[in-house]
Amino acid sequence: MAVLKDILYKVKLLSTSGDMNRNIAGITFDSREVQKGFMFIAIKGTQVDGHDYIDKAIEMGAIAIVAESLPENFQDKATYIQTENSSSALSIVAANFFDNPSSRLNLIGVTGTNGKTTIVTLLHQLFMNLGYNTGMLSTVCNKINNKELKATHTTPDAIQINNLLKQMADAGCTHCFMEASSHAIVQERVTGLDFDGAIFTNLSRDHLDYHVTFKDYIYAKKKLFDQLKGESFAIYNADDKQGQVMVQNTKAKIYSYSLHTISDFQAKVLSNSLQGLELEIDGRNGWFKLIGHFNAYNLLSVYAAATLLEEDPDEVLIQLSDLSSAPGRFEQVMNFAPEITGIVDYAHTPDALENVLGTIARLRTGNEKVITVVGCGGNRDKGKRPEMAEIACNYSDKIIFTSDNPRNEDPKKIIEDMWKGVPGVHYKKVLEIADRKEAIKTACSLAEDKDIILIAGKGHETYQEIEGKRFPFDDKKILAEMFKLLYS
Repeated sequence: MAVLKDILYKVKLLSTSGDMNRNIAGITFDSREVQKGFMFIAIKGTQVDGHDYIDKAIEMGAIAIVAESLPENFQDKATYIQTENSSSALSIVAANFFDNPSSRLNLIGVTGTNGKTTIVTLLHQLFMNLGYNTGMLSTVCNKINNKELKATHTTPDAIQINNLLKQMADAGCTHCFMEASSHAIVQERVTGLDFDGAIFTNLSRDHLDYHVTFKDYIYAKKKLFDQLKGESFAIYNADDKQGQVMVQNTKAKIYSYSLHTISDFQAKVLSNSLQGLELEIDGRNGWFKLIGHFNAYNLLSVYAAATLLEEDPDEVLIQLSDLSSAPGRFEQVMNFAPEITGIVDYAHTPDALENVLGTIARLRTGNEKVITVVGCGGNRDKGKRPEMAEIACNYSDKIIFTSDNPRNEDPKKIIEDMWKGVPGVHYKKVLEIADRKEAIKTACSLAEDKDIILIAGKGHETYQEIEGKRFPFDDKKILAEMFKLLYS
């Protein structure tokens, strides 16, 4: 229970009507979830407008309504609150309702196109190993210490976030590391959270189906840094041309990290193989299990954040050397006779795919083939489909275009869009197999001793989304199954 006027603290109010001293039993923006004594916040969504369900919410038991536009006729049993932004109000109300749990934690947000999940996962593992009770909010899963909670979005809604943060604080967690997607930032899901720091990884084309322009996408990410307080830290990738844009006008203390430019935290790749990375970080050498230059950036950003959280740099490097990447991020599945290396990676953007294939190119001897299985998601930015196809062709000896998560699109239409990016010189090395399982089987049957197979796009996901339904599908399991079927 919480008093209505208390949970409206810091919400920008335009008008109120009714008793402001009511006790609120719960909050929701979904009229189907309303119970007796609840507050209902009407949100204008992309598919549904919550303002159309105000009367239904009251019938279900709502005693307080928060909305941008109020109905013409008020019901006596409800208090009405008008605000200029319901999404922002929801986040602030949620934080107040759960007693502002983010202020009880060292909360660090991570944003950027690629690397978020790996960084958050490494930070969670690192601080657990350093002896802290630690929480995590990520694409792969949410965690309270070692207890896993299923993740449904890259960043949950504001009520879920604050509920999880409260559970973390109540469980004695001192730190929480969370991904902050561009969708979540724009939709105000992280508004009102008390961040102690934020990390920017990189920026490349993604989610333009939602943000429309690249400029809008940039400023969506930037909003995370705009809301930081003066005593927080902002860490940005100085090698990314959008890095400095992110921290313009932030109140936080600004720090940079890089491999190639002068920065506050610097690293140099000494060696890179399928066994791991050897890095020099701020004059200290270390060996790490992660693979590829892109992971050098991830490791460096984690080192920077831990150092700014006042951990001993030498101990941080010792602990980092023992950590593994997040599930579905350059995960290897081996077949030993013949010796074939299978790699499963979440790469679903042009930049991510180029990072992974570029890493494979640097690691190969030149005698083995690289076979890439790749698709593109349905109902998403169509412009990146030909880009990803061209990148796959430039780095691979054989390419199989297949289905990813087609959602409500015809997989064949998605593949047609991919074909538009195939240079004429590469036509002969591209196959089209819409059935993803069959595509993986074909890649395995084409592979010979020492070859490398990349299965890109889904990574940790254990489903395939087709026409509104999720069907079980795990790239890593299917790859292992095909190796066993063909070579055992």
